[in-house]
Amino acid sequence: MVKWFTAILGYFIFRFPGAIVGFLLGSFIDNLNSSGGGPTTVFRDIGRQQVTPADFELNLLSLCSLVIKADGTVSKSEMNYVQQYFVSTYGKEKANAIFRTFNEINKKREISAQRICTFLNQRTRYEVRLQLLHFLFGIAQADGAVSNAEINRIQEISGYLRVSFRDFESIKAMFIKSADTAYKILEIEKSASDDEVKKAYRAMAKKYHPDKVITKDEAIKKGAEEKFKRVQKAYETIQKERGIV
Repeated sequence: MVKWFTAILGYFIFRFPGAIVGFLLGSFIDNLNSSGGGPTTVFRDIGRQQVTPADFELNLLSLCSLVIKADGTVSKSEMNYVQQYFVSTYGKEKANAIFRTFNEINKKREISAQRICTFLNQRTRYEVRLQLLHFLFGIAQADGAVSNAEINRIQEISGYLRVSFRDFESIKAMFIKSADTAYKILEIEKSASDDEVKKAYRAMAKKYHPDKVITKDEAIKKGAEEKFKRVQKAYETIQKERGIV
């Protein structure tokens, strides 16, 4: 299939970032060729439609690539996760433009997580940055497990995004299960009183309410709804465990 050829080619030219972009571009070629209408390329419609990616999407894709290559392997399932996200959010034409522009930029300079996060800090609300972390953990989990290298990379990004350690731990707990996962999500200790549990739930429900995520990005809005549901589920788990009414 084209996507694996372009992934391998990209790897030999630009190492892991090249493999990521090569796979994604190759996937689009496969999809377009299989949709009928004769031979085509991923670039033809871009020129005709004049679709141009915005800085937000390019920076988001850059963070995705840093997480995908964090553990030294290029996972097909993680790249598919990113591909599906961009196609469902922006449509094929704009997604093609994003990947193409990213590839051109990546040839000229290394991806700097700190630089990207500084840009995002100046242009996004804190609640949106929390959702970005949620999305990055979703990528890491796409292959069935979140590695320590991926956790460390996301934690580094979290620091650059000025996300508090408690919020980082809360989001991490939504993807990495442990005996006290529900408590970590609510950012409280297992020894907390019932009243403290209720208070923590109200605070977290307010902080993670989808209405707090002011963005035009529909996928990020959906992710906020998912995160809100995980907070609710964590509270329900503690309720059932303790018999809280």
